[in-house]
Amino acid sequence: MAKRNPLVVGLDVGTFKIGVIVAEVGNAGVEITGIGSAPSTGLRKGTVVNIDATVDAIRKAVEEAEIMAGCEIRSVVAGSAGSHLKGFNSHGVVAVKTREVAATDVERVMDAAKAVALPTDREVLHVLPQEYIVDDQDGIKEPIGMTGVRLEARVHIVTGSISSGQNLIKCCNRAGLVVRDVLGGPLAAAEAVLTPEERELGVALIDIGAGTTDVVVMQAGAVRHSAVLPVGGRHVTNDLAAALRTPFADAERLKQQNGAALASSASSEANVEVAGIGGRASHLLSQRALADVIEPRAEEMLALARSEIERAGCLGLLTSGVVLTGGGAVLSGMNELAERVFRTPVRLGVPLHLHGLVDVVASPMYATAVGLVLHGLKQQSQTARNGDGMLAPLERVGHRMIGWLREFF
Repeated sequence: MAKRNPLVVGLDVGTFKIGVIVAEVGNAGVEITGIGSAPSTGLRKGTVVNIDATVDAIRKAVEEAEIMAGCEIRSVVAGSAGSHLKGFNSHGVVAVKTREVAATDVERVMDAAKAVALPTDREVLHVLPQEYIVDDQDGIKEPIGMTGVRLEARVHIVTGSISSGQNLIKCCNRAGLVVRDVLGGPLAAAEAVLTPEERELGVALIDIGAGTTDVVVMQAGAVRHSAVLPVGGRHVTNDLAAALRTPFADAERLKQQNGAALASSASSEANVEVAGIGGRASHLLSQRALADVIEPRAEEMLALARSEIERAGCLGLLTSGVVLTGGGAVLSGMNELAERVFRTPVRLGVPLHLHGLVDVVASPMYATAVGLVLHGLKQQSQTARNGDGMLAPLERVGHRMIGWLREFF
């Protein structure tokens, strides 16, 4: 059942669901050939808390994607999510040895920029260049070949918990999968839903998941700030379950089918049935009353994201506005509420530039999984040009695993 073209599989291990997307590069571009999903019960706020439950969910999602794509999945690009992810900016400086910037000089300045003190339980996941400075000339994207004696690099560094990364890879391995690479969930979502114009002018991506809300600010084509906030759509459901005295599953169903983030847009005449707890009788509630519970929590999540962007000094960079994505963004009225909170244009972010099963993945819920696929395809083309095939991603994960083993032995 081999495919004509090389396959890349993205695995989004989220708090609410496990998502798997299979893609290949065809004549028309990136083509989605298979999709699988399964309820996620082994994670809390994006972090694995039950390995067996997570492994079972991964297997179910992978099997579903295999049947749809007609292939056998052996390796994946996995998304690392959760509030353990931290982002910060750093700066490195080196002397140019031959007065002309070479690739080795760029490697040295990147090493200098990421040489920061970290706790023993954390590791560097990504070092993302923002700009290079040769002598006094700044704003340089590609410094190789330029003449100068001093090379500086401004970068954005994303770090994560070593144990969280180990547990994610362990779950994938137990499910029979090889992890080709690990990418931070916020960066994957940005890869899928942002346009080149937005990245250049300045934009904030707000990815509202079940357990966390991810924030990424991009400007001049580079990541300026990233953060993960420990609030998400599950907190809205918890509020509903407590306020309406209904089981969590029924509160989630009510939120998805009848909920609204703006109380003013909800009907006060249309009623919904609310199940009781412990055999108690159900009762009727207006959609307006339902929205009255949802709106304060949804507004609080968006306000926390705005405060995080403001704290980082990036509020003035949002020339293109805000893009909402993630499962929590599909709630009716979220765009209008976000425009009220951020006081800037807001759009719903769905995966872009795809072919194949586009109608199925044309939802903010699949933004991270599609971003993982696009990242894997980009790496695949780069390593193919370098003649390394699949070795580079495997080496990266291998070196990371070796580093973890050295921590213990």
